[in-house]
Amino acid sequence: RIESLIAGKPMSDALERAYAYVQAGADGIMIHSKDKSGEDIRDFCRTFRKEYAHVPIVVVPTTYDHVHESELHAWGANVVIYANHLLRAAYPAMMNVARTILENERAEEVRPLCMPIKEILELIPGTK
Repeated sequence: RIESLIAGKPMSDALERAYAYVQAGADGIMIHSKDKSGEDIRDFCRTFRKEYAHVPIVVVPTTYDHVHESELHAWGANVVIYANHLLRAAYPAMMNVARTILENERAEEVRPLCMPIKEILELIPGTK
């Protein structure tokens, strides 16, 4: 996991760390960035691939979310992690349910917003 680009370090620092990690036995490299363009990730991947063609590169496109997976793969990324999107999507729903319960002093009004218990149990193997 390389945080050089998040910490404001130059690309050379990120690459130096990546090469050192691989030489020390890392199975793959995860590169992070807060740049919204994704250009630094593209540059990192392309440069890293010149040195290590088969070491997996993991990317987490939280800030550069406009970039398609096909582009990331074309740059050399092998794994794309959407690290917190499901959790971030759940919070507004939970806030809405909590607010509605507080306003109505009961849960009946949120029934259409909630997954039925039966469906939740069906997600758990062996509980059907």
